[in-house]
Amino acid sequence: MTRPRAASQRFVAQLPTRVRSRVEVIYSPILEIKPLPVKIDTSGVRGLIFTSANAVNAAVSLGVSRHLPAFCVGPATTGTAKGAGWEARMVGATAEELVAFLLKHRPESPLLHLRGEHTRGNIALRLTESGLTVREQAVYQQRLLPLTPEAAAAADGLLPVIAPLFSPRTARQFADIWTGSAPLWLAAISQATADPLYSLDYARLKIAKEPTPKKMQKAVKKLVKHAMRVEGNETTD
Repeated sequence: MTRPRAASQRFVAQLPTRVRSRVEVIYSPILEIKPLPVKIDTSGVRGLIFTSANAVNAAVSLGVSRHLPAFCVGPATTGTAKGAGWEARMVGATAEELVAFLLKHRPESPLLHLRGEHTRGNIALRLTESGLTVREQAVYQQRLLPLTPEAAAAADGLLPVIAPLFSPRTARQFADIWTGSAPLWLAAISQATADPLYSLDYARLKIAKEPTPKKMQKAVKKLVKHAMRVEGNETTD
């Protein structure tokens, strides 16, 4: 599991018991999330945009007002924002769906997109160019990390390694640091996340049908089943 520990543990906990019983889970975050020491000016802002739970957690640590409505991408981000006290609404499973929703419904603006230092999609710029004023501010940094010794040992072993990747940046980092000879089975949450992985020598690469935790869990479940069948440990569906 390459995500930060808490997010990885949540994902693993939601896998079927049958899947968890057949794998050894190795936690090796290759991205470290840290809030930036910044001040958030929400004066005049009529709503917030959250595209990751990391941004929500950073906003909490920075004392951002909970009195503003929050427009969110995905159930995890929305749930985190609700749990932190915002009136949060999921308006899409992807950034593209969020942009389409906001342009269609035109909520009161300006809005403020709180995001990481590295992001894709140019949400604030695209919305502003389409007449909906949106500011943006980075509230957390994403520091790249190497594989842990345990993960590196697994990479050099003989057993299949299944690696779910949840963002293009972590996929690029994984492709850069993976030097193992173990059979590699990859799950990518989107096509953009899969793109950096094509340079790797993998046994199989499965792209989730939708960029959601539920579809990623399904992809991992299928990889576990196929990997075990290839290894001769699984004889039935």
